Amino acid sequence: MSRDDARPDAPLTVYYDGACPLCRREIGLYRGLPSDGALCFVDVADPAQPLPAAREQLLERFHVAHPDGRLDSGARAFLALWAALPGWRWLARLGALPGVTPLLEAAYRVFLRVRPAMQRLARAVERGADGAAAGALPRDVVRDLRSDHAGETGAVQIYRGVLAVARDPALRAFAQRHLATERRHLEVVSQWLPPAQRSRALVAWRGAGWLTGALPALAGPRAVYATVAAVETFVDRHYQAQIDRLAGAPDHTALRDALLACQADERDHRDEAAALRGMPPGPWLRGWCALVGAGSAAAVAIARRF
Repeated sequence: MSRDDARPDAPLTVYYDGACPLCRREIGLYRGLPSDGALCFVDVADPAQPLPAAREQLLERFHVAHPDGRLDSGARAFLALWAALPGWRWLARLGALPGVTPLLEAAYRVFLRVRPAMQRLARAVERGADGAAAGALPRDVVRDLRSDHAGETGAVQIYRGVLAVARDPALRAFAQRHLATERRHLEVVSQWLPPAQRSRALVAWRGAGWLTGALPALAGPRAVYATVAAVETFVDRHYQAQIDRLAGAPDHTALRDALLACQADERDHRDEAAALRGMPPGPWLRGWCALVGAGSAAAVAIARRF
């Protein structure tokens, strides 16, 4: 779904996670309702879509944007959406009664806590229905997913290594935000790859990832940003190769979409880190980044086999 689903001057823009099976079904319901062109739907997981805020922020909670650029999230976003649907306006009026909106927001926060488990169940049902369970995937796809799982495991540890050493507030905030994203990526890949098919060297990938974050953190924020930019440059190419191989496989569209969403996040990480790094790195930092890139490539090759 894209901005083409409604008039470009639609008074309300709805931002949703197209990689989430729960969100896709709910948005499908809303799109099927009469709205007189009052709604525009934007898939936040689509890297081609312009967004009014950070992708991570829009993925964490449900958001809608008003014509003046104001963003509502959570319960208030749902009330704004319902108010734009003729048959649902009574629900919006009910939710706007004194004391009701805070109750709806509290219920939404509870839902956010159980959403990951519900997403896992929904994805399992989808894969079963599509015949796309990991055990039925081609061997090369399974090997790619094994390397993805190992890589995301290492990525989580990179930011844990940074947080174990860094004391700079801005750098710690950067690491905490990216850690949350990498944890989500690891969860996504884990849904496609059963434990029995994961790399047998996960302990090594965890240790290598931690050191890849902790060592540059000893040298300061700029070294960390350069390291992240180097890692994410490799990860972008790694995901792109898999996405290209899956382009001609309609049976694996859901997997390809999941990888596209992960790749979009990794590109955001790369660009943010490169911007924070500033000027090009000097000889020593360039050498370190080259070593990180070569190590990432070697890890992928090993993880695909073991």
